[in-house]
Amino acid sequence: MLIVDDEEIITDGLFEIFNKLDLGLDLYKAYSGREALDLMNRTRVDIVLSDIRMPGMDGLELMENIRRNWSHCKVIFLTGFNEFDYIYRAIQMPGVSYLLKSEGYDKVINAVREAIKELENSLRINNLIQKSRENLTTLETLAQGNYFQHLLHGARAADELEEDFRRLDIPLDPSLPVLVALGDLTQKGIHNSFADRQEAALAVKFLAETFLAERTISLGMIDRYGDLFWLIQPSSESGIPKEEAYTRTVRFLEGEFELIQQACTESLDLTVAVTLGGKPCEWKLLSVFYDKIKRQQHLRAGDGAQMVQTVNMETSEPSLPSRERSPRDKAEALTAYLEGGRREEFLKLLDELTEPALDGRGTGGSFLTELYYMIALILLSYINRWELHEKVVCVGLMQSDGHASWREAFAFLRRTADSLFVLRRSGERNRAAAAIDKVRSYIEEHIAEDLSLVRLANVIHFNPSYLSRLFKQECGVNLSEYIEEVRVGKARELLKQDELKISDIGIRIGYEAPHSFTRFFKKMTGVAPLEYRESLRR
Repeated sequence: MLIVDDEEIITDGLFEIFNKLDLGLDLYKAYSGREALDLMNRTRVDIVLSDIRMPGMDGLELMENIRRNWSHCKVIFLTGFNEFDYIYRAIQMPGVSYLLKSEGYDKVINAVREAIKELENSLRINNLIQKSRENLTTLETLAQGNYFQHLLHGARAADELEEDFRRLDIPLDPSLPVLVALGDLTQKGIHNSFADRQEAALAVKFLAETFLAERTISLGMIDRYGDLFWLIQPSSESGIPKEEAYTRTVRFLEGEFELIQQACTESLDLTVAVTLGGKPCEWKLLSVFYDKIKRQQHLRAGDGAQMVQTVNMETSEPSLPSRERSPRDKAEALTAYLEGGRREEFLKLLDELTEPALDGRGTGGSFLTELYYMIALILLSYINRWELHEKVVCVGLMQSDGHASWREAFAFLRRTADSLFVLRRSGERNRAAAAIDKVRSYIEEHIAEDLSLVRLANVIHFNPSYLSRLFKQECGVNLSEYIEEVRVGKARELLKQDELKISDIGIRIGYEAPHSFTRFFKKMTGVAPLEYRESLRR
């Protein structure tokens, strides 16, 4: 939610009130319509709580910009008396409500709760899924997905692409570059069935189309790991340079994928981690871009749930080595589970493969040898791919006769696989801790500057809502609370220096207005800055 008012005391007061409430909101504030619009161009905002009369860009002009670019956003106007003309124009727009400033905080809080409820209801999209299913059949989806998996193995000439797209009813333009996004699905409970995972991926694909259609032309498909990938182009907008159109589309996608994630959680009981290429790619480089984004998805910080990660793409980088593609269905599934970090599914399938063979239901020693080396090669390929030789004990991995029995040999493979999953999770946790350490260092070094959630998210290239959740998960406190603690700690240190004016100390910790610093310090410590300084002299 974004709070907008040109009167600083009102903006800050509302911010403090909502910051104490457990409404599940990331909060932002702006002191003018222009500042609010600039922030909305950098991150997704779902609710705007705004004064209606402001100098420069007033609330109505801000509302018109919001309706034009972010149709899902709810607007709540705070107005004074004698503003009937303004109110009448505001209530003609859908998703807009108004309150008198004299009605008190309880009314404002209730209005925000109602807006949250409306947003949550709009994300319960079973009817939208059904509508999308009517527009594109599952058969078409699978045919298009198979085609693009083939395309990822090698480039095709532009005229061939045009003919292929026409025959497969693919809405993308083969003469224009394309944005690539990958979605990693996780569902509560264990789903080993291929059909279960495919059905879940299709449901997310159909759901996403409803959101993405507003400003893009997109095609969602299922990759060889059972996860989703999207190819996206901006809808044609007259007068906008191509590069600007793609930049705007990336910003739109960052916010829209967050809405898709919320809808998946609400309606499908699924979490989706999204990795998005920050630059468009030419069709001939599609396999290179796909591999790089897949690699960045693997190296994400934390568990990735509800994460939208934008990857800076450099077309000059050489292609990553092609993954080995085993012709065996079971090997394909094991590889997919290992690459996707799906431990339970991998180990269950491994047991399903090895237990019957060890119980004498295989075809003898040659079958056991083939099975052993098939699994060992999958593990070795993964170890080589992610350069884990110094972190995993793999001596004897390719020596089946180095074990006392086949049962011991397969138990060794199982332990090795399990250690790879443990290592992956440990790496995610370590990268999460490193990312949070970087944010904390940045806060301490830039305590006098803008420390909004958007600015801090840009420091580590995360989406703001993911940073907010990850910081709370890693540190046990909200990011805003941590910033306040650092600021008040710095203020206490500076107040020991008698030569510094109170106003200068406020500026050094990010408060331009002296009264704002005084109000903040008293809220945190119970005394005004001058009283605190005098207490140090006693």
